[in-house]
Amino acid sequence: MRRVIIDTDTAGDDTIALLTALHHFKVEGVTITGGNVEFQQEVENALYTIQVFQPNYKVPVYKGHERSILSAGKDSHRTVEDVHGKDGMGDSFFEKASQRPEAEHAVDFIVRTVKASPGEIELLAIAPLTNIAMAIKKDPSIVKDIPHIYIMGGTNNSLGNITAAAEYNFWVDPEAARIVLHAGIPITMVGWDMCTKYSVMTDEDHQEIASLGTSRSDFFMDINQVVMRFNPSIHKINGTTHPDTLLVAVAAHEELMVEASSYYVDIEIKGELTRGYCFVDMNNRSGKAPNVRVCEAVDRRAFKDKLIDVLSSGS
Repeated sequence: MRRVIIDTDTAGDDTIALLTALHHFKVEGVTITGGNVEFQQEVENALYTIQVFQPNYKVPVYKGHERSILSAGKDSHRTVEDVHGKDGMGDSFFEKASQRPEAEHAVDFIVRTVKASPGEIELLAIAPLTNIAMAIKKDPSIVKDIPHIYIMGGTNNSLGNITAAAEYNFWVDPEAARIVLHAGIPITMVGWDMCTKYSVMTDEDHQEIASLGTSRSDFFMDINQVVMRFNPSIHKINGTTHPDTLLVAVAAHEELMVEASSYYVDIEIKGELTRGYCFVDMNNRSGKAPNVRVCEAVDRRAFKDKLIDVLSSGS
C-alpha cells in the first residue's frame, strides 16, 4: 500500500479528504497547518475525523506552523469560518476525540519520516504549503527523497475563491507555495477550477449520500451544513464543493484525471491586487521549463463513485 503524509488545515472538505486518504493509503501521519479556522480547532477536527474512520493502526497528528512564513502577527491571517462553520465542521461541535496530538513538530516529523524511507513517502497537500516549505528549507536533502507531491491549490487561468485573483491555500502563504513549486519535486496540481467543474455534490447527490446510513455518510452531511448555505449565496454554486477530496481521489486513482498537461507554474507574492495568483504558462510565453503537472479535466461520475465508496464503507 502506498504511504503518504497528509498536510491539512482541517475543516470542511479537508475532513472528507482525510477519510478518503485513510481509505486508500497507509497514512503515516497528519500534519496541521494554519488555514481555514482557529489552529487548535483544526487539530481537534483532524483527531475527530480519524476517530470517525476508525483505522486499525494509529495515525498520529502533528501540530505545525500556525501562520505563513512571512506572517507579521495574528492579524495577518484570515480564517474562513463563514465557509465551514465556527468549528470548521458545519457548526456540529463534536466532542473531543480521545487521541491527542503528538509532541513533535510537524516539520520535524515530515523530515524524519521522509529521510527514514527515501522514495516511499508521498505528500498530499490540501492546505497552505507552509509546513512543507519549511521542511524543505530545514533539510533540502529531502527533495530527492520525495517521489511526488499532490497539491490542492491555485487555479489554471480562472477566478479564485478568496479573491478574484487567488485560491485560498496559495493566497494564505504564497511564499511557501513558491518554495514548494520550485523545489524540483514532481508535482501534480488540482486547482480550484477543477473543484467547481467536477467535485460539486448537488441536492440529489446529498440525498443519495444521506441514504447510505453509515457513520461516515452522517459525518459528511453534518460537516457540510454551513457550506451548503454559503456556496449558493457567495459562489453561485448549487451544491457542496470538494476540492481536497478531489485531490486525494486523483492521487489514489490517477485514471480519474482524464486530461493533464505539464506547464511552468509560478506564484505572485508581491502584487497589491494579485497576492497568491497562480501563473500557469499554458502557451510557454515565459520560455521556462515546465515544473508542475496541472490537472485539466476529471471524470466526474467516477469521482462521485469513489466518494460514495468511501462514505458507504465502515459502520
